[in-house]
Amino acid sequence: QVQLAESGGGLVQAGGSLRLSCAASGSISTTHMMNWYRQAPGKEREVVATLGGGVPNYADSVKGRFTISKDGANERVILQMNSLEPEDTGVYYCNAWISTIGSTRPNEYWGQGTQVTVSS
Repeated sequence: QVQLAESGGGLVQAGGSLRLSCAASGSISTTHMMNWYRQAPGKEREVVATLGGGVPNYADSVKGRFTISKDGANERVILQMNSLEPEDTGVYYCNAWISTIGSTRPNEYWGQGTQVTVSS
């Protein structure tokens, strides 16, 4: 089994910054991708940033403001969010595709989410 634990959400004024962290733990063999999604009130969940094979990708709405990175050799991914806007408000979810020990097929895992609120 694999668990994803997020931290770092909170309340910030527009223009401020937050740093989200997601740590994967369990019977991990290979981490193929670690990603961040968000869901605003009344809207569908959307991808924010992805990281696979060392290559980051971003939603157009966050390009130039958010940075996704992996924390060294740890199974941890960071989302640095700068110049936050009220439209960035939502629950942010960590997502990962991970192969567990003894299996080559990756499975998808989700964290429980962390609230980010940006006030105007």
